Amino acid sequence: MAELYRLILPRIDVAMESGKIAEWLKKEGDPVKKGEVVVIVETEKAAVEIPSEVDGKIIKILHKVGDEVSVGEAIAEIEKT
Repeated sequence: MAELYRLILPRIDVAMESGKIAEWLKKEGDPVKKGEVVVIVETEKAAVEIPSEVDGKIIKILHKVGDEVSVGEAIAEIEKT
């Protein structure tokens, strides 16, 4: 069974508590490389690109565009390759 990696919303600055999913650049089933931007998240101060931490394939997107997501919450599952 392949290993799953959960992409989480990182804390961009000390005051950040959540962010809104602005745009998914990848869809379920797409391959992704470590460092490749997967999603853009809007915070109170900026739009931030969130990269993958691993090589793999997007298995499941857990939040849709417009969803408010808490820092530390999983936003996607990636099957490591």
